Amino acid sequence: MRFLDFTDQVVLVTGASSGIGAAAAVGFAEAGATVAVHYQANETGVRHTQSAVITAGGQASVHQADLADPGSAGALIDEVLAKHGRIDVLVNNAGDLVRRSSVVDVPDEEFHRILDVNLTSVFAMSRRIVPVFRAQGSGAIVNVTSIAARHGGGGGSVVYATSKGAVSTFTRGLAKELAPDNIRVNAISPGVISTPFHERHTGDDQLKAMLSTIPMGRTGTPHECVGTILYLASDAMASYVTGQIIEVNGGQLMP
Repeated sequence: MRFLDFTDQVVLVTGASSGIGAAAAVGFAEAGATVAVHYQANETGVRHTQSAVITAGGQASVHQADLADPGSAGALIDEVLAKHGRIDVLVNNAGDLVRRSSVVDVPDEEFHRILDVNLTSVFAMSRRIVPVFRAQGSGAIVNVTSIAARHGGGGGSVVYATSKGAVSTFTRGLAKELAPDNIRVNAISPGVISTPFHERHTGDDQLKAMLSTIPMGRTGTPHECVGTILYLASDAMASYVTGQIIEVNGGQLMP
């Protein structure tokens, strides 16, 4: 029996143009899924992801939306349903730090943008997918939070950490609400992962300081997050797992 078998399932991965989202999309394809890959602006990146999914033996469709606008979630899910007829797994991966800044230097519009990209998107996508999962009789949501949700974030990322803390709380609360509907809600909490996120937002000195706190002595890779995501999405592997936040951080945080 193949426990990580997503044959005949449709998986929607948000923020799939690079990093963890792109790796997850390929991982699901390798396990037999049809994958709907979402992007906000990086079309070149998402086309690479689509190609990698196809190379892995899967099918992929590409969908654009700015999920900082809560109204776009419904249109995105409707588009995927029109294309594939169903959605079995939603991976809420889209998010960004926007920029590192001390709290006193964060303008109102930037504060709201960070919350909208990281938290409102998860809320809006989840709100829209729940009726779909209820109608189908099951479903799984895997959110991507962050180690920052527990330790407050690295320098200049308080608002980002706050938004991810809210994602973790939302994950637990929604899991309780949806358990009677046979809908599981969990999250992966990555530590320092080598992605374009850190290329954009983390300088060499800051990264070196982060590495000094990681027992494994290195950053993680997007691929090293994929197994946890697939596990949480799999009814065969995790049918009795809901409301959990699984840390993937090389030992940097051991709650």
